[in-house]
Formats: sequence, structure tokens, C-alpha cells
Amino acid sequence: MTVRQISIFLENSPGKLQELTNVLEKYSINMQALSLAETTDFGIIRLIVDDPYKASTVLKEEGYICSMTKVLAVEIPDNPGGLAGAIRALGDNGINIEYMYAFITKKKDVAYVIFRVEDNEKAIKALTSRKYRPMCQDELNQM
Repeated sequence: MTVRQISIFLENSPGKLQELTNVLEKYSINMQALSLAETTDFGIIRLIVDDPYKASTVLKEEGYICSMTKVLAVEIPDNPGGLAGAIRALGDNGINIEYMYAFITKKKDVAYVIFRVEDNEKAIKALTSRKYRPMCQDELNQM
């Protein structure tokens, strides 16, 4: 019940993000979720895409430094406390969240959060025990 995230190291200068998105467009790779963290000199872009293997291959061929990581995509109620409950489920089970970011879809009353944790299997058990639903790559691709 994990999805594959692509992390891309990118120089933090004008035009670099546009170049990356141009490559994704050129190869018809659809971004489903995105997070960008930056420092003065470089940024780390984390992407969930419709075809992570194709994206990884294309990006490496185009000269980008990137890696693939298994993360959790979790459906949560889109209401006050929905995210707090998911975070509580992880914290109550001693699971540290390394980072997270959210995205939405056209599905009403739910939101989606990407969690990067040390132990995906332990996190899946903690979340499902509290009725949170992790998604697999195929489910995400069909959204």
C-alpha cells in the first residue's frame, strides 16, 4: 500500500523549475502531487506522477539527479480534525513523520496526504487500525 515518489535535486535559479516541467510535459508525464523545499543553492522537488518508472528514466536521461522512494498516500476526511487524527494514529504508535505534503482531487469530502516515515508497514497498520485508508500506486493512477 505504498506509492512511488520521485525526488529531484534542482539548482535554485531562474528557469530551472520551468525546464523540469517542460520535460514532464514533453514526455506526457502527469504530476499528481508536488512538494518543493529549497535552500539558497538548490531545491528538492518531490513528485507523485502517473508513471514513476517512465518519469525516473526520462529525468535521468535528461540529466537530472533523482531518486525514487516509497511513501504513503493516505485518504483522510476533509474536515476539521481529519489530519490531526491521522497524525495522532502515527504518533500514538511511535512513528515519526519525516515530512509530509497534501493534495486534493475531484473526490468530495476527502483529502490526501503523502507521508514519509521510517517504517511504512508499521504506519499502514497504525493508520488502518483507525480507519484511515492508505492507497496503492494503481489507485492513485486512476484518480
